Amino acid sequence: MAVLPQSMLWRRLDTAGTDHALLRERSGLYARGTMVAAEPVPHTCGYELVVDEGWVSVRLAVTAEGAGWWRSVKLERAAGRWRVTASEQGDLDAAGQPRSALPGIEDPELLRDALDVDLAYCPLTNTPPVRRLGLLHARPGTASTLVVAWVRVPSLEVVAARQTYTALGGNRVRYEDDSFAADLTLDDSGYVVAYPGLAARA
Repeated sequence: MAVLPQSMLWRRLDTAGTDHALLRERSGLYARGTMVAAEPVPHTCGYELVVDEGWVSVRLAVTAEGAGWWRSVKLERAAGRWRVTASEQGDLDAAGQPRSALPGIEDPELLRDALDVDLAYCPLTNTPPVRRLGLLHARPGTASTLVVAWVRVPSLEVVAARQTYTALGGNRVRYEDDSFAADLTLDDSGYVVAYPGLAARA
């Protein structure tokens, strides 16, 4: 396993939890991370993210587990198409989670326009679209609406979701989806420092 030179730790603001990522920028981004959270049921979530030199996501592998259950999903993009594989053991519903969807997605073609993956509660996955779109240095008000492959946690259901990023200036970018909006504060490399209501860098 490769030794990675950078480390980032976020503290969850909405529940007891953390997200620790190790990463390397070289012709894109490679990262491994572990999220731990108390809600909606106590669980850990390990992930591996690969982003190419154009800051397009090409691979995300995720494993989530808690008492009596385990789930995994892998998304891989090649030749403009996504391949999604998933598996599970045990019963997440029995662990206290309201009835959850199966991991993965029935029709990966719904993701055909997605260049990004968004792992729920993981601030790291906001960085690739910010970098690709040049939003750190864009004129305030510059906005882009994207289709992303959104991975829900802890179910690991994959959904094609529409999101909008708007440059605000001063290392700030507004994130919006159908039901949520937040003004993110980023460092000079485009990594989240503060995500109101969700996470803050330690």
